[in-house]
Amino acid sequence: MLRNLLKLTTAIIVLTSTPILAQTETESTDSYDDIDWSLYDDLGFEDESIKRYANAKIEGLSPAKLISFGYDFQSPYTITPGDLTLGDGTIIAGGEALQVNSTAGIRADFNLPVVSQTNLVWQMGANYWNTSYNYAEAPSASDNPLHQTLSENGLRTSGVNTTIYKPLDEEQFILFQGSADMSGTYGSSLMPAQYLKYSAAVLWGKRPTEKKQWAVGVARTYRVGELNYIPVILYNKTSANNKWGTEALFPARVHVRRTINPRNMVFLGYELQGQSFRMYENLPGFDIRDEDLEIRRGEIRVRAIYEFSLKNFIWMSVQAGYRINYRYDVDRLASGPDIYRAFGLIDGTPAYAQMNFLTNPFYVNVSVNLVSP
Repeated sequence: MLRNLLKLTTAIIVLTSTPILAQTETESTDSYDDIDWSLYDDLGFEDESIKRYANAKIEGLSPAKLISFGYDFQSPYTITPGDLTLGDGTIIAGGEALQVNSTAGIRADFNLPVVSQTNLVWQMGANYWNTSYNYAEAPSASDNPLHQTLSENGLRTSGVNTTIYKPLDEEQFILFQGSADMSGTYGSSLMPAQYLKYSAAVLWGKRPTEKKQWAVGVARTYRVGELNYIPVILYNKTSANNKWGTEALFPARVHVRRTINPRNMVFLGYELQGQSFRMYENLPGFDIRDEDLEIRRGEIRVRAIYEFSLKNFIWMSVQAGYRINYRYDVDRLASGPDIYRAFGLIDGTPAYAQMNFLTNPFYVNVSVNLVSP
């Protein structure tokens, strides 16, 4: 009895609903057919007239540092100076190795946007780095001038830089970076503009996906201490799950990134650092400025970095690693263009005025940064 009642109820529902469904479909079709589509022949979409450009960033990339204040510290190591040949041919003996208890200094960098549009990004920046050498025993006048000038004056760099990112279409872009740095043993007053060191790089590249970006180009650089012209490769990539990534500007720096979450990131890799420093301040009893000497300082920093958000766009960066000396020799630049050795491939270039040896210490660097949104 119950089964027959259910069958009858089902049949009634089907029979009564079928005309309604049919009517609804007919009304919908009739309304669609009655539209005069010729009225919309000239209608377009706004996006069709907008040219799209490759974004300067990719997903998961570490945030760019707009303002950075930091402190750099190196543990004890030794400096062994070689013989120093003066301009008149006089040779000053290298002397004994002296221990540096620590090398430390502040790091300040500013990078602020001037133009930030979809078809052009332009940034201007400035930097100041100061490095003091704390010797275990203060060098005396009888020690090599290298020890004396580092102990009394240290090294510092002041400079300006610019970055221009120009997208060409949805994938291609051109990237230009340039800088002018005043590096030397100067004090409160800067050196003359003739001692400025200019560096630049220009790259062409593609952003094929929102998680990948690459570029190739050439650079004029002092990162290993002396002037070089080298090819450069930019490669940034984020994994599909946004947990891993690569951030590289080879050979200057290469890092593997592990994203714990968008506010905590860990990096493993290296960076080349260096510059050519003018020995400018005179020493007691020795007019070193007239010798036209420059310290060609270059080093490799193998490191681990932990960056995290303190609050909103205020981030802290803590890095620790091992500083490997690449070069700490002294050149004589009396006049004319800088010396270009092409990593020793060019014959007939002048010999170094002094060749030195440094042992390798551990180091730490801590900074507080204002990052881009």
